[in-house]
Amino acid sequence: MAKGNDRDRDSRRRAPKDAPRKGAKKKVCIFCSDHIAFVDYKDINLLRRFMSERGKIRARRVSGNCSQHQAAVAVAIKTARELALLPYAQRTLTERTGGRGGGRGGDRSRGAPERVEAYEPPELTSDAGDGAEEAGDVAESVDAEVRT
Repeated sequence: MAKGNDRDRDSRRRAPKDAPRKGAKKKVCIFCSDHIAFVDYKDINLLRRFMSERGKIRARRVSGNCSQHQAAVAVAIKTARELALLPYAQRTLTERTGGRGGGRGGDRSRGAPERVEAYEPPELTSDAGDGAEEAGDVAESVDAEVRT
């Protein structure tokens, strides 16, 4: 009774996940191909190639590094972040709304994310004479109040 189901399952075998895809070229580790001895944490331009635009370390399958060099790149990026040579995350100007579930605020319309405006402090006047006179007036009015 269960054998019929097993035969059906065996006839629809899937290809293994690690099998190469047709037409896809395997990426080669640039450190191995260029015979680079070690990954330098001070080489910011090289390390940025292995980071996304948001500052995340790219996966090995995306970057094409071998496992040894991917580990070395990760350590170099983390060291460069600690020394403030690389940012931990990039600053984004838009605020994401919702997600898959839509979040709690169901009244928002779907579509483009909300725009967040940067804070700009009010402009200060450079009239030094006016500020000194006002400070003097305040001091005189305080003295008048204390005397009475």
